[in-house]
Amino acid sequence: MSTQSPAASADLFRHPPLLFFVASRGFSEFAYQIATVAIGWQVYALTGSAVYLGLVGLVQFIPSALLVFIAGHAADRYDRRRVVQACQIIQGLGAAYLGWRSFAGDLTVPEIFLVLVMFGVASAFGDPAASALLPAVAPEGHLQRATALSTGAWQVSIVTGPAIGGFAYAISPVVPYAVMAAFWLLAAILSGAIRLERPAAEPDPPSLGQLFAGVKFVRDNPAILGTISLDLFAVLLGGASALLPIYARDILHAGPWALGVMRAAPAVGALAMTAVLARHPISKHVGLRMFQGVIAFGVAICVFALSREIWLSALALAAMGAADTISVVIRVSLVQLATPDEMRGRVGAVNYLFVNASNQLGEFESGITAALFGTVPAALIGGIGTVAVALLWMWLFPSLRKVQRLE
Repeated sequence: MSTQSPAASADLFRHPPLLFFVASRGFSEFAYQIATVAIGWQVYALTGSAVYLGLVGLVQFIPSALLVFIAGHAADRYDRRRVVQACQIIQGLGAAYLGWRSFAGDLTVPEIFLVLVMFGVASAFGDPAASALLPAVAPEGHLQRATALSTGAWQVSIVTGPAIGGFAYAISPVVPYAVMAAFWLLAAILSGAIRLERPAAEPDPPSLGQLFAGVKFVRDNPAILGTISLDLFAVLLGGASALLPIYARDILHAGPWALGVMRAAPAVGALAMTAVLARHPISKHVGLRMFQGVIAFGVAICVFALSREIWLSALALAAMGAADTISVVIRVSLVQLATPDEMRGRVGAVNYLFVNASNQLGEFESGITAALFGTVPAALIGGIGTVAVALLWMWLFPSLRKVQRLE
């Protein structure tokens, strides 16, 4: 890692486009994390069915799978700030509708799922556009540190958002939806306040080939293909978070408080590493460091799998979060810098689909493996598989391993 002077680190906080972007994304993610608690709780309260809880995630994932190519093309053809802003407004209006119907006492499960589909469509368009916008709002030559700062804001929302949602719902089911609506609309205002110093490139004329150009670009660029596929398989095999309730109750015998500690531990580790990377970005051997981060992530999963002490489990999960942050910051920066600005929306949409699929399928894989082989073997298989994938990818993508610098 390189050592940055305090003045250089402070440059990020004196750059309004980046600050507006990070604040907007932070409020948006806060709202989403509140939604995961409030909507999940209300759906279960209305139905008492675990199947309906599973459908909550599915109905949001399906739009991203169906709209991935259209969403990526939109992010490259239209003003990305306006795309993000429009999506945040739609999400805010959806949250306001849920709050209004909850206040009236007439909210139904089909209405909740209809709004969740709206959220899924908005995320399908908004996330690739926001990802493509980051290089344009980062100070010249500071994309890695800007990515770390953005990742830190995301991790803060993961740590505190569910708690805010739980306390708000305890007051009234209306309150979390009101907070979500306010956060999303505030995020939309901040998105509209972003002023770009570097103009966007002129988009290519619309065509069927341009619609699928993101897939072709990823396929034809080994560094990007290797980076995105490494993310896919690492997350797919490293889905130990789905097993945390079993570890808390049946393996550590520690109760619900231990589940809360373990849920927060990865984000705490990630936040700590974010602070380090924002001040001391990795300046050389970045390809190797990315693979080392994934390997460390897998080793930490193995330690967690075998742990029988809550302190060791929490420490291993924190190490997972820290290692994952190293690889995520490098992966995101590599993809952004290796992609022309006019292609970033479509490539970001492909990446977004891969990440969403790996998150959903990773939890499914962990559950099925646990049912077949037991909880501890399932987590251990995931950790060993993650290490194996990293080693295999180092051999399959030597050019990626040899990347020296990001900027």
